[in-house]
Amino acid sequence: MELIIVLVIALIVLGPKKLPEVGRSVGKGMREFKDSISGESKADAAAAEIDEKPVIKSD
Repeated sequence: MELIIVLVIALIVLGPKKLPEVGRSVGKGMREFKDSISGESKADAAAAEIDEKPVIKSD
């Protein structure tokens, strides 16, 4: 119930045009915060992904 009240207030304050943009930026911030807490960075994740996938060349 509280979540619905918060969402309605956010819709009234921000408006329907600005609300998706704010949601995206909040999600991005939460993702960056989670990554900084876990100690991962984009470079670390990309390096791990490269190491895990074998390269297959076809001639």
